[in-house]
Amino acid sequence: MLDGMSHPEELADLVTTLRSVHASGRTRGVEWRLAQLDGLERLVREHEADITAALADDLGRTAPDAWIADIMPSLGEIAYARKHVKKWMRPRRSRLPLNQLPARGWVQYEPLGVVLVISPWNYPVYLTLSPLVGAIAAGNCVVVKPSELAPATSALLADLMPRYVDPEAVVVVEGDGQTSQALLAQGFDHVLFTGGTEIGRKILAAAAPTLTPVTLELGGKSPVIIAADADLGVAARRIAWLKLMNSGQTCLAPDYVLVESSVRDRFVDTLLSTLAEFSTDVADVGQPIVNDRQFDRLASYLEATKGTIAVGGTVSEADRTVQPTVILDPDPDEPAMCEEIFGPLLPVVTVGDIDEAIRFVNARPKPLAAYAFTGSRAVRRRIAEEVPAGAVVFNHIAMHVLIPQLPLGGVGDSGMGGYHGEWGFQTFSHRKSVLSKTAKPDPRFVYPPYTERALALMRRMF
Repeated sequence: MLDGMSHPEELADLVTTLRSVHASGRTRGVEWRLAQLDGLERLVREHEADITAALADDLGRTAPDAWIADIMPSLGEIAYARKHVKKWMRPRRSRLPLNQLPARGWVQYEPLGVVLVISPWNYPVYLTLSPLVGAIAAGNCVVVKPSELAPATSALLADLMPRYVDPEAVVVVEGDGQTSQALLAQGFDHVLFTGGTEIGRKILAAAAPTLTPVTLELGGKSPVIIAADADLGVAARRIAWLKLMNSGQTCLAPDYVLVESSVRDRFVDTLLSTLAEFSTDVADVGQPIVNDRQFDRLASYLEATKGTIAVGGTVSEADRTVQPTVILDPDPDEPAMCEEIFGPLLPVVTVGDIDEAIRFVNARPKPLAAYAFTGSRAVRRRIAEEVPAGAVVFNHIAMHVLIPQLPLGGVGDSGMGGYHGEWGFQTFSHRKSVLSKTAKPDPRFVYPPYTERALALMRRMF
């Protein structure tokens, strides 16, 4: 572990050392990769109680939510990579055109080298380990920079990581945004950043001078469309569950709901009763917000809203909490409808039909995910084809994040690139093209000087 703020001059030496380790070849073999994945699994399993305590300290997260949101998906990602990494590493033969025969061609995957993972505070274990799994599976050396806004978890990872993975190839560097900028200035072979869109722009700009490739996992306003034929009870439960988790501080949380007018009142009633059922322990005191800046931002959304507050709306500056709040039909141009909420506020907007809902979503920046509740295959097909988003999920919220076979990534303002499972392996690998030709035959007509007959033959061949 290195404290980037205390020892900024050591960062260049750290990256140089990691490059030497990678150049030695020790991280390339499947045995090393499997050993590191085994170590990560043991870290999580043996220290589940410590992880849970750190998450409670940083975020006020309950033990069940810690298991659901950080521990269980981390173990799933590790297990999937361990099972498939040998297959992912194999060269993949490519068919060649007849005019290139005799020859063989294939793609082989090689590690990029030394990569940087900058993780966020809201799911500080899962969103650190998940990209780390991809980087390790691809055979890279890695610098991990946890978020300073989750200090207990950051300190825990810095303490535990060297005990369970190769400490000369995987290093944790603690610090704040200045540390991230200092790291980026060293030049890496790839950077994966998870966080907000505005910080993502800064990461991209800081990586540009060294031409460092960047994967950005950002956020955005993920909409939920409720069609008239939706199962309103299921929709309300699944929306409320993800919106309440981690006080709504989730990049894939439902940001606002578009509901067809014919079922709007029934949906709202069902949603309110579901929120009351799910949030009895926080209905009076509210849900904890990570810091004063985020709290002030959410409070300002409530002050500025022109919608009707159907439930909640109370904030406590002393406790830094915000009640779960439903805002009915806010102004489309008010802050809560223009900026990612990232908190326990849920605007519900009435639309006339699915056409209006699609137009509403498409008039705004592309979201990290778009959700829709409907039993209609035709509506599902339309939304999947017509709504640009990082992902589309029908009849649930954010479940794609738990499926390693599907890539996680945004588009436009919600990010660039993706990872998870094999997609993470490929993000942190170079796909090298290899072509092996024979020395014979070596027809003379392909070399200059060219005759008319030779040119005619080449036109037919190529």
